[in-house]
Amino acid sequence: MANGNTVDKILDAAQELFAERGFAETSLRMITSKAGVNLAAVNYHFGSKEALIQATFSRFLTPFSREFRDQLNAYIQQVGEDNIDIAHMIAVLASSAQVVAVRNDQSVAVFMRLMGLAYAQAQSHLREYLKEHYSDVFKPFMRTMKTACPEMTPIEWFWRIHFVLGTLAFTMSSVDSLQAMAASDLSVDSQFKDMISYLAKFVSAGLMAPAT
Repeated sequence: MANGNTVDKILDAAQELFAERGFAETSLRMITSKAGVNLAAVNYHFGSKEALIQATFSRFLTPFSREFRDQLNAYIQQVGEDNIDIAHMIAVLASSAQVVAVRNDQSVAVFMRLMGLAYAQAQSHLREYLKEHYSDVFKPFMRTMKTACPEMTPIEWFWRIHFVLGTLAFTMSSVDSLQAMAASDLSVDSQFKDMISYLAKFVSAGLMAPAT
């Protein structure tokens, strides 16, 4: 078995099990059993469970960061920094995730479940890893978002932006089920781009609501 194929098998199994069970509840032996490899292969390619968790995220986040940065820069150049629409920026964030998932034959729903777990479970090493490797893309995005609410206090901004991210993570991790519910309850075939449009308008309105 080629090394690249072994790594992909391990990452595929880890991603699925982490999303399904959580980080603490998933053992390396569960991952190796699902991947069809031995424990030595995991130790050789990743060295530790923490490194494997980080690699599971970077496999999606690295191409996503490039796509998001390119789309966002193209949008800002098109409209100018003084004419930025917050709802559109949020839509760019969500659509970039979908583009990367389709391009790399990955599940955006599974990855968004992992993103939720990264904050819901005690994985401080992962949060530090994400800050270290991806803040150069997301810090400018956050700064631009905050310009829409200059009067907001830091603590209110903290909660509001996490409400936005939580809503994004929940909706995108459940998109297949939500589309099925819409088809069943409303007889509507909801397209991903339509869902993103509804979602972006909703969360941007909450983000920019008058400060309390």
